[in-house]
Amino acid sequence: MNRSPHIRSLIALAAVALSLYVALTVPVHLGLDLRGGTQIVLETRPTPAADADGEATDRTVEVLRGRIDALGVAEPTIARSGSDRIIVELPGLQDPREAADVLGRTAQLTFHQVLGTAAAADDKSNPLPERPREQVMADESGRLLRLQAASLTGNDVEKAAARFDQQGGAGWHVTVDFRGPGEAGWARLTGEAACHPAGDPGRRVAIVLDAKIISSPQVDPSVACRSGISGGSTQITGSFEDSEAKELALLINGGALPVPVEIIEQRTVGPTLGAEAIRASAWAAGIGTAVTSLFIIAVYRLLGALATVALACYGLVSYAALAALGATLTLPGLAGFVLAVGMAVDANVLVFERAREEYAGRHRPTPRSSLTAGFRGAFSAIADSNITTLIAAGLLFFLASGPVRGFGVTLGIGVLASMLSALVITRALADHAVARRLPRRHPRLTGIAHTGAVRDRLARSGPNLMRHPRRWLAASAAALVLAASGIALRGLEFGVEFTGGRLIEYTTATPVDPDQARTALADAGFPRAVVQTSGENQLTVRTHDVSNPQAATITDAITGLTHQADKIRDEAVGPSLGKELRQGALIALAVALAAQLIYLAARFRWLLGTSAVAALAHDVVILVGVFAWLGKPVDGVFLAALLTVIGYSVNDSVVVFDRIRELGRHDRATDFAGIANRALLQTLPRTVNTGMGAAFILTALALFGGDTLTDFALALLIGLAVGTYSSMFTATPLAIELNERRT
Repeated sequence: MNRSPHIRSLIALAAVALSLYVALTVPVHLGLDLRGGTQIVLETRPTPAADADGEATDRTVEVLRGRIDALGVAEPTIARSGSDRIIVELPGLQDPREAADVLGRTAQLTFHQVLGTAAAADDKSNPLPERPREQVMADESGRLLRLQAASLTGNDVEKAAARFDQQGGAGWHVTVDFRGPGEAGWARLTGEAACHPAGDPGRRVAIVLDAKIISSPQVDPSVACRSGISGGSTQITGSFEDSEAKELALLINGGALPVPVEIIEQRTVGPTLGAEAIRASAWAAGIGTAVTSLFIIAVYRLLGALATVALACYGLVSYAALAALGATLTLPGLAGFVLAVGMAVDANVLVFERAREEYAGRHRPTPRSSLTAGFRGAFSAIADSNITTLIAAGLLFFLASGPVRGFGVTLGIGVLASMLSALVITRALADHAVARRLPRRHPRLTGIAHTGAVRDRLARSGPNLMRHPRRWLAASAAALVLAASGIALRGLEFGVEFTGGRLIEYTTATPVDPDQARTALADAGFPRAVVQTSGENQLTVRTHDVSNPQAATITDAITGLTHQADKIRDEAVGPSLGKELRQGALIALAVALAAQLIYLAARFRWLLGTSAVAALAHDVVILVGVFAWLGKPVDGVFLAALLTVIGYSVNDSVVVFDRIRELGRHDRATDFAGIANRALLQTLPRTVNTGMGAAFILTALALFGGDTLTDFALALLIGLAVGTYSSMFTATPLAIELNERRT
């Protein structure tokens, strides 16, 4: 007896039950745009020489971003405000006081040789004298030590990690690994200390954080004089609690703030999006999902209905996974989540179309045997397309930071949940359904016991689309030139996240509804202004860099909603997506593309892998170029759309190339161009049905999602259309041309 169906059913049931439990019991964190959060305003205290051109404050922003990422706060907003202030907004944070303490620490880490002890001063009016290049500090027990000038700093540290040593009795401690010159410096420092006898204060090494000795261990007696400790690693001990050890490791890894900072304000802020925008987006998501479900049911009948149930389970599993991981959901993230539901239908369509081929072409006797063959035949395409996406998601998570890293988490969860939905849940439901009496008597009810309208037309005409591959490549090249000319001639209109802008804060005589304020500002010519409430009668407006007359127009619009609006802050704000974050994102994307190329080359051939990645780059350039011609903003929402296109664009090419590989194994006589054309025609029904399923959701988001999601949906619609075209008429012709040049 075959136990596989029963095992799949148990796995599906367990996954759905566990996801339902998590979804009902674990709260999900909502982003600033949906719920608001905690706002912390810090003020830097640089010397004129240290921050003559503002570089120290900019560097402080990047260090703070690293600390916040390490705290586990997803989707934070960090921006420079004025010349010396930094605004940090943290959604869904459980303990704002802990975040404020971590953000405010300078974290200046130094390592010193202990020269000896110092006698205590009589009183504060008679401080201890310090010799040149010496410092006097109290150790953990309160004894005063004379320290030589710092031998090593935090810049010499590679990484730090909190560890728990139960067997050695050290408890919680922090391991520190040095890098480069730091390894030799640590050996030299400990070697000099080892020249003193055991018990002598000079045999100790002091580890100082923010002018306070946190640990001053003695060098082990086994270490020889002048030899020191090799290997470039040490431990910081000090009877730490787990939270203290983790916080210390976090501060060391994040690096020291270049200048001291002071927390001058901490308060709760409202969401950046109004209830009306959220309701409109929810309606759009519901309409799009319903239309997509109806389309799948109309095309695939009984199995389409079961696939819709499996997609609902997919949504539940994805939501539960995001909640369990503590991910923060923002409106673009939720829109991408809804889009992922539409894209998750791809694996089901692959299986159903393959089952139709098996039933019609190979004369499988029953829908059940055709379905089994369809799952077996489609598995390699599903695996390859999802693994390439997982590679990109993993590299975005490990190499990027901020919202790009958060996107990697969402994308990875979506891919894994999609595979579970298609290969386990859908199959468990389908195996059970097609074995019933009614589907056996009326096989056309299953939706796979016929070829389908698209395949019937292709079978009658059978056009040779790849007869002139260079013509397709010429069309793609022309599109690239047109897109690139838009970028060169019109330029890109970067949003406030990339360029910064202006922040104006008001205190009002009466409370102002933020939705009404957004509407008033849109009517005044500022449709993309970000409005937040902070306190009962305080309102903050962020917009692009505006002139003083435009700022006055904003003030008039706010004043028109209340009796009086007094301006209490008006200053320039820097970009929330800083330079280092952008550079990290670009590096992560480049590495992800290279990794995808290597994987595709290993799974297929170099020419196919190169063609797929080239088509992906083609899609990105065209999408950016279209937005340049349309004058649409390139902001954080566009970045999310671009990453979504990159994450899924390669899938179409992989499906076509998987069929080319399969046909090439069984047909050695036909040339490569002929095989590529057959593969293109055979996979065209899948391409059409998958594209239409996603297009329904995106069209609903564009039409009914309101101003917030219009550009997001437009970018994804363009990416979907261009990606569908490029997989057929860019990647495939390019592979043909590369194959001819090779031979």
